[in-house]
Amino acid sequence: MRLAVIGTGKIVKDAFEALQDIPAEKITVQAVFGRPHSRKKAEALANTYGVPEVYTDYAELLAKASVDFVYIGLVNSAHFDYAKQALLAGKNVILEKPSTSSYAETKELAKLAVEKGLYLFEAVTLLHMPNFEGIRRSLNEIGDIKLIQCNYSQYSSRYDAYKEGNVLPALDPAMYGGALYDINIYNLNFVIGLFGAPEAVRYTANKGFNGVDTSGVLLLQYTDFTAVCVGAKDSESPCGITIQGDNGYIRVDGAPNVLTNFTLAVKGRKAKTKALNAYTHRMVHEFLDFADIYARGDYEQMKDGLKTSKLVIQTAERAGESAGISFGQ
Repeated sequence: MRLAVIGTGKIVKDAFEALQDIPAEKITVQAVFGRPHSRKKAEALANTYGVPEVYTDYAELLAKASVDFVYIGLVNSAHFDYAKQALLAGKNVILEKPSTSSYAETKELAKLAVEKGLYLFEAVTLLHMPNFEGIRRSLNEIGDIKLIQCNYSQYSSRYDAYKEGNVLPALDPAMYGGALYDINIYNLNFVIGLFGAPEAVRYTANKGFNGVDTSGVLLLQYTDFTAVCVGAKDSESPCGITIQGDNGYIRVDGAPNVLTNFTLAVKGRKAKTKALNAYTHRMVHEFLDFADIYARGDYEQMKDGLKTSKLVIQTAERAGESAGISFGQ
């Protein structure tokens, strides 16, 4: 897989670090793109990681760069436009989470990708980790599910500036910033990735001076159980996930996007902690999955991933509406 990396921010730097653990025969970064004002950052990334091509014109990259995929690591509000341009230019796409800003946009991209026979992936780390699959296989051991608690609370590096009145994209509702479309997207992917779409959605948010949700509690109601997803960018606490059944529980300690291990506790048995992931960096498994799916031409698995992407963004959209948050304005 020959890859062009789109963006120069923190998530892109994390992606480059993860890609160092992946053999070149699986993924090679051929180009990096930065907007004109970010040229120096793009050049610095290229120099550090040995990337041969640097672009500041996206249309030029799509026309000239010899790549199979673009990886889009831009602000949330830019995902749809950049992905659509790439698909129309015949390029496969890896989108950082959230896939787009709305269900309609994700649905349009998925339809376009399928019509053109292209691959479209959303990069949600936890869905590709062996620990996630281990949790899925262990669900039947804890009996009927009754409650799920997910907490991803991490004080944002942008929150101090926000308190001074300096609104950066991560906390700008016009750019789909805030806790719901960032931190809580991982919680949503965990629950929906295992159990599908909820029947009812309600989001209660703490809102900042510009109306952004700096933290909030998301309630997902299923037929037989309830899931509570807590996400915070304005405060922090120990993170984790607990799935409670009538015959035991599954517990994850730490941030859901890392999912380093899980503990299975079944009535009458000693609790056992499992760590199945093969890599330390949280993004390695997802990139390897994308490369392998593409290499073997497993289009049905790609489409299964799109189903989850659509359910997650649809649920996030319903949640934002329930809390009266004016995203994109």
